[in-house]
Amino acid sequence: MENIETQTNIKKIKLDFKDSKYATGRRKKSIAKVWVKKGSGKIHVNGLKMNEYFKRPVHQIIVTRPLEISDVASNYDVRCSVKGGGLSGQAGAIILGISKALIAHDENLKKNLKKDKLTTRDSRVVERKKYGHRKARRSFQFSKR
Repeated sequence: MENIETQTNIKKIKLDFKDSKYATGRRKKSIAKVWVKKGSGKIHVNGLKMNEYFKRPVHQIIVTRPLEISDVASNYDVRCSVKGGGLSGQAGAIILGISKALIAHDENLKKNLKKDKLTTRDSRVVERKKYGHRKARRSFQFSKR
């Protein structure tokens, strides 16, 4: 019983983000609100450190990509609040938010971020299910007899 309590009591950190730039990122069903300010390179997602929120290394690499491409990974602190969708969609939303906020901070970073296509929204979303089909495009099995 004690193990369960210690696992759920992860500390949420309160951060001061005055003099920061704000941007919104979206991907699939996820929406990320991102604040970026000058700092030491800390990234917090929903009040947790990025390593605690995104357990998979792939997601951690994806989230830090805009900072590493523009060579400012240790110069900015990032605070995000994300909701909706799964972890991959949330990571994609955070990327777009960080990229937009970095450009708002420093216009010179836009060239590198745009070259790697981090400033455009990925518009692919799940297609809706149609009637008479099992899924969006998959039909039911057909049999003559």
